[in-house]
Amino acid sequence: MAIRTRPDDLTDETIVSYREHGFVHIPGILAEEEIAPFYDAIQSFSEEIRQANEHKAVRDHEVFTQLVNFWPEHEAIRQLTFHPNIGAVAQKLAGVKLRLWHDHVLIKQPGKSSPTSFHQDQPFWPHDNAGHSLSAWIALCDVPAERGCMSFIPGSQRHTDLPPQSTRDESVLFDTCPELRWEPRVMVPLKAGDCTFHHSRCAHMANPNSTDEPRVAHVIIFTDITTTYSGKGHLVTDPLDLATGDRLEGEMFPPVDEFGKSVLT
Repeated sequence: MAIRTRPDDLTDETIVSYREHGFVHIPGILAEEEIAPFYDAIQSFSEEIRQANEHKAVRDHEVFTQLVNFWPEHEAIRQLTFHPNIGAVAQKLAGVKLRLWHDHVLIKQPGKSSPTSFHQDQPFWPHDNAGHSLSAWIALCDVPAERGCMSFIPGSQRHTDLPPQSTRDESVLFDTCPELRWEPRVMVPLKAGDCTFHHSRCAHMANPNSTDEPRVAHVIIFTDITTTYSGKGHLVTDPLDLATGDRLEGEMFPPVDEFGKSVLT
């Protein structure tokens, strides 16, 4: 079965809606036959890494497993992170040339996870000259409300000067920017293979997983091709011997235009 949504399928209305609201739901970013192999590979790999408990890019609090920037270490994760359809859709939505920032596996364990509080992503990143970074949040299983789907505050990407906010205490965001407390919130359940794209300044949260199955998502984060290193510490850039002002480029941050050496159908 072919992918349902490709870059050429994006309507002007969809693109305008994304740029106005800061997020958009894209159905069928993956072909149906791709979903189960990616799900199985990520579940298996994350369990191996969790048990080894020796990698600094792993965050595991028993209820929430996070694997940051593992595409260089696992072929299936690499294939998903460099999926040409996802990168091309991201670039068309953004309207600027993009490169990879990093990938991020997010697994909420069944029946015992906590909510992820409303926050913006970009304040955590060591980026300058990044006007339109965005994330592709890909559901590798069905993610209804009770399994930990995300909600967004439309238009919140316009708040470009907020400091980092807690992902465990949403009062930090709302105390910092009180007007956001009264803005509408949009919940977006996803079917397996669907994706949301959200601007890095669009405030978002995720429900706890109250089901008996894990919630498995893969996030691919893109940033402007012009992005430079701000000098702030981050586990992705800390090992790279970058100087403040250096452009994020090279093999760890490839441009989206280099993703699709083979076309996936």
